[in-house]
Amino acid sequence: MRLILVCAGMLALSAGIAAAAQDAAQVERGKQVYTAQKCAMCHSVGGVGNAKGSLDGVGSKLSAEEIKLWHTDPKAMMAKTKAERKPAMPSYAAKLSKEDLDAITAYMLSLKKK
Repeated sequence: MRLILVCAGMLALSAGIAAAAQDAAQVERGKQVYTAQKCAMCHSVGGVGNAKGSLDGVGSKLSAEEIKLWHTDPKAMMAKTKAERKPAMPSYAAKLSKEDLDAITAYMLSLKKK
């Protein structure tokens, strides 16, 4: 019985470590998408980029669905949030694969307030 509990605990721990590694890889991929799409022209993270569009803390403010909508239907999100920044954010619906959208969403969610 004791051996079963130890094995179960080790499996749970290794699954948690694997999930954390996968999340870190997804966030890193999201950083790469952010760079490749030249998001820093309009936004900043950690003081790097356009300060008028700071994304610091965005992971504490928006849900994953809201972040995805900002990328795929920014007009709807601008109306919802009453955002008036010019120029308006373009849609990336046709520019980002599902995997890239998930990655940049993971990256944005990682940007929590410190």
